[in-house]
Amino acid sequence: MASGFSSSWIIFIIFFFSFLVFLCAADQDHITSTSRKLLQHHHHNNDHEDNNMDPSQKIFFTIDNLKKGKSMEIYLSPKIPSSSLKLKSTTRLLSREEADSIPFTSSKLSSILRLFSISKDSPQAQAMNDTLKLCELEPIHGETKLCATSFESMLDFTRGILGLDTKLRVLTTSFVENPSTKPYLRNYTVVEDPREILAPKMVACHSMPYPYAVFYCHSQEGENRVFEISLEGGGGGERVEAVGVCHADTSHWDRDHVSFRVLNIEPGTLPVCHVFPPDNFVWVPAYFEIN
Repeated sequence: MASGFSSSWIIFIIFFFSFLVFLCAADQDHITSTSRKLLQHHHHNNDHEDNNMDPSQKIFFTIDNLKKGKSMEIYLSPKIPSSSLKLKSTTRLLSREEADSIPFTSSKLSSILRLFSISKDSPQAQAMNDTLKLCELEPIHGETKLCATSFESMLDFTRGILGLDTKLRVLTTSFVENPSTKPYLRNYTVVEDPREILAPKMVACHSMPYPYAVFYCHSQEGENRVFEISLEGGGGGERVEAVGVCHADTSHWDRDHVSFRVLNIEPGTLPVCHVFPPDNFVWVPAYFEIN
């Protein structure tokens, strides 16, 4: 196994990813409607339903909201809700050997669908095609990216960004008390001063719909600030320890990125911040400082 990990960390990370994969296996609709919102700066977005906005788009906020006592409307689900867009319940992280033996390209989609016994006209097939197309897009300016199909490939990519000998830590959003019930869009109050993770670099990984676990992992040049945010929502004592990231430079993002519509701003004018859904996560060096 890679250097920079103690045996206890290896056990924790394997357990952590097994838990994430369990969530991903339950349903892919939440992934499509939330994780993809974080990635739409790669291409033109034709979804202009401003008058009937998808509630799951409400994951963005401004840095001015990161103060104790501030309230903001955020969509957070403690689990992936049930829907018809289900892929196989056996979704799991493959070994590198297994992943490398399966084609992962849109040009081979027909073969992949046959391999997993998925109808070419099904919603699952469309979701898989969308994932492959997104993974094949060129990175935007200053971005380094990889669609990781195995834990080994994810670890290699992350250590290539953060340093080969760097000890790593995983940050993720978690519900601490009274997990939310529907509706998942509600007002949350920042109950403590947010804690900034003073890490020189970060790698964000977003779960994608596929018959086995695929994570879109990327790192962006420029100022990207990572925060741990304690939230309380809805008057019901719901407590969330959320991970948030603020991107200072959005001048190279597609001007139709959903965040600009949610926040009613233009590209490059203000930092764009967002929370990470529980099935997404951030890698940072383990030695970071907290401000």
